[in-house]
Amino acid sequence: MSLDSAAHTPTDSPIGDVGYLTRSEHRIPALIALTERPRSRAELCELTGVSSSTMRRTLDEFDDRVWIRKDGHQYVATRLGEVVASGTEDLLERVKTERKLRDIWHWLPDEISEFPIETWSKMSVTVAEPDSPYCPVNRFKSLLQQTTTLRFLRPEVALMEPCFSVLGQLIDDGVDITLIDRTPCHTYFLSTYPERSVAMLQQDNFTVLTHEDLPAYGIGLLDERVIISCYEQGSGTVQALIVTAAPDVREWAESVYERYESDSRHVDPRRIVE
Repeated sequence: MSLDSAAHTPTDSPIGDVGYLTRSEHRIPALIALTERPRSRAELCELTGVSSSTMRRTLDEFDDRVWIRKDGHQYVATRLGEVVASGTEDLLERVKTERKLRDIWHWLPDEISEFPIETWSKMSVTVAEPDSPYCPVNRFKSLLQQTTTLRFLRPEVALMEPCFSVLGQLIDDGVDITLIDRTPCHTYFLSTYPERSVAMLQQDNFTVLTHEDLPAYGIGLLDERVIISCYEQGSGTVQALIVTAAPDVREWAESVYERYESDSRHVDPRRIVE
């Protein structure tokens, strides 16, 4: 018996089978493929990128576990194989979702942890990388260019270049926009871009509100999408941007936004600049 065969011998523990499936990246895709329809060994080799001899050993191991059966020159998953493939696929999807969120978990609202895993899987996450720090900003810019309405609580990402230019164009185009932020943020932009900011504030479709006690994260409502932005005050960067259209997240985001909106007041640019 070769060392390779010995390493793949089934054990009495379910963890042994799980370990066998995950030790080589081709095994899970091969088993899942056989739940879809009968396939030949050559098809599975092409699908997974492994040699014919490796796939032969894999199919023998699957057959020993009664996960597959031979159908002429092809192979197909048994009901047992379908159960294993489905459970493994679910686990991989959960881990994939967890990996998207683990590095930014500390940035997120506590309420996110209360949503079911199915909701997490519907979240698109863009994270700032050392060599691409503006990835979240650029992602938001692409969404901003498509929207027909915008409401944003703590809209730092919307006020960063190049998003600020798009924001100005949307206002000129008549898109209804409401921003809620703290007075220091309004002061900075009114002082840095005085003519541009005042011109924007003169538009009837642009509303700016101020609130001094905002959450650490931002919430944007762009048409049917919800944006959660993770802004780091110290570095002045957007660390991550989460985008989702999940109904339960939308309901939560609407309630948070409306709560802060009801306690906000309109900005008087003359008083802020003074």
